[in-house]
Amino acid sequence: MHTVVERELELKLVLSPERAIPVPARLSYRTDDPYAVHIAFHIGSEHPVNWTFARELLVEGVFRPCGHGDVRVWPTKVEGRSVVLMALTSPDGDALLEAPAPAVSAWLERTLRVVPPGSEAEQLGIDDGLAELLTPTPADDLWLRDPWPSDESKDGE
Repeated sequence: MHTVVERELELKLVLSPERAIPVPARLSYRTDDPYAVHIAFHIGSEHPVNWTFARELLVEGVFRPCGHGDVRVWPTKVEGRSVVLMALTSPDGDALLEAPAPAVSAWLERTLRVVPPGSEAEQLGIDDGLAELLTPTPADDLWLRDPWPSDESKDGE
């Protein structure tokens, strides 16, 4: 059974230092994809634009600038409000999104309560799956035996 932590909020798409347009967005976090956060937002298109990146990046970005390449996140103040800026780069174009820091932080805290940092692998059952894969079974004995006689055998001389 997977848990989903979602939050609807209004982001701002920053078009220029003077101009930003409101963009409805949904933050979502799923325990079956524990390392990632998903942001879907509607920019006047029929289908939402979806972005997925590391939860760790957003957690860190609330406090200090981080990320490079396609996703960069940093905190700042705009007209006295604490905001988190997300610069997203893709082949389709670039976007600078501004999110209210308190809302993002509160949502991130909920995700961290559901899956504490460092426990993500347990959510995926990777350890259990690996243990199962690496446990020898009786059939493995057949495969582990060397089918070819070693060079040191005396038969072929």
